[in-house]
Amino acid sequence: MELDFERCYRAVDSRDQRFDGWFYTGVTSTGIYCRPSCPAVTPKRQNVRFFPSAAAAQGAGLRACRRCRPDAAPGSPQWDVRADVVGRAMRLIADGVVDRDGVPGLAGRLGYTERHLHRMLNAELGAGPLALARAQRAQTARILIETTGLGMAEIAFAAGFGSVRQFNDTVREVYGTTPSELRVTRGGRPVAGGAGTISLRLAYRPPLHAAALLEFLAVRALPGVEEVRDGTYRRAVRLPHGVGTVALTPTDGHVAATLRLTDLRDLSPAVARCRRLLDLDADPVAVDATLAEEAALAAAVRAEPGVRLPHAVDGFEMAVRAVTTQQISLASARTTLTHLLNTAAPEPVAEEGDDGPGLRPFPGAAEVAGLPDEAFRMPAARRETLRAVARAVAEGELDLAPGGDREETVRRLVALPGIGPWTAGYVAMRALGDPDVLLPTDLGVRRGAAALRLPDDPKTLNAYADRWRPWRSYAVIRLWRAA
Repeated sequence: MELDFERCYRAVDSRDQRFDGWFYTGVTSTGIYCRPSCPAVTPKRQNVRFFPSAAAAQGAGLRACRRCRPDAAPGSPQWDVRADVVGRAMRLIADGVVDRDGVPGLAGRLGYTERHLHRMLNAELGAGPLALARAQRAQTARILIETTGLGMAEIAFAAGFGSVRQFNDTVREVYGTTPSELRVTRGGRPVAGGAGTISLRLAYRPPLHAAALLEFLAVRALPGVEEVRDGTYRRAVRLPHGVGTVALTPTDGHVAATLRLTDLRDLSPAVARCRRLLDLDADPVAVDATLAEEAALAAAVRAEPGVRLPHAVDGFEMAVRAVTTQQISLASARTTLTHLLNTAAPEPVAEEGDDGPGLRPFPGAAEVAGLPDEAFRMPAARRETLRAVARAVAEGELDLAPGGDREETVRRLVALPGIGPWTAGYVAMRALGDPDVLLPTDLGVRRGAAALRLPDDPKTLNAYADRWRPWRSYAVIRLWRAA
């Protein structure tokens, strides 16, 4: 990835938060790397290098700044936008695929050789998949060191390191201090909120319209799986090594997150899925700038800047929701899904307490495929569509994970009986995170278009919406709000 020195330096000189996560500033005179918005004195030009990733900066022998904590910056928004191999690889690395399956597993998921994948990532990010995963492990380790009372050996293996020695060496190299000293500098040995409970802050690029985000999730919340209460969104999640619950509270400057995990190795994927759910890595300024060029949307953008596109923590769950919602209201779909959950879901993984009722994860694909007919309160054809989707996911024929090939996934979805363009588009928008999906036949979209005096005929609207590329999914959210 080519970084223009002058543009990057101007962003650093102005401490522009919008560029946090886009690139990293290496200061050769101090041996550290920072985020562009670091409050420290702007370094001299001759002492500055710019890197496309934290891993590239670490590979150049630089350590993370302890003041601006660049490893806690929002992720680059381009990984949500890009549907190519590098974008898919970054989403899978964030989900912990390298830690679980190694580089061979990552390459296999993407359909490329390890060598070619290494070349592509190096060309774009200045680091290969192992180095990128190592940088993520270091961040996970720092979170565990600073927010839990776990022993260092427990932290080492929970963060994905192969040995305590590797853990110690990496922390010293990345942060310029030992793990024990890092814990002391953050206020001593913390007291955890309970076994497997971790509290942390999730950064985002402002602005963030938190009310719109919580309202969207509340209207669609499934009782027993998720809830929105007192400004906090809570839900159960199914993770690679177990299950857990997350509580997310948007505040000024960050989202406060409390994660309860049955296995701490799931910290990285849990954080990645929470970030995706709330669309925290988006660039709202770029999105709003494009949509504000449309006269009919300009007033809404000015009144509500930073409206996000909520994604999903589980692609299969989102596909089930999309199929169930076909041609019925959200309220009716919630009733149907609640009956399915009561038939299929296991006992709650979070006990009822001061922070809310017990919650349970959405059932997996294999479980839904094996449910009896009475679990599906819907027409027989739609029931068989759900079973077809569940079987395809369970057998590995349909990849609904964030790192899936978007075009191929949509093609396979519409090949299934009972799935048309609307359902496939909705899944692409929310499960796969495609920012450029329009749903021209959607009733809410058409009503919103009519309310704003835009074309509401599907064919005409589809052609008209080309001016909103590459952010048509965000235009859909705006039209829903207008409706």
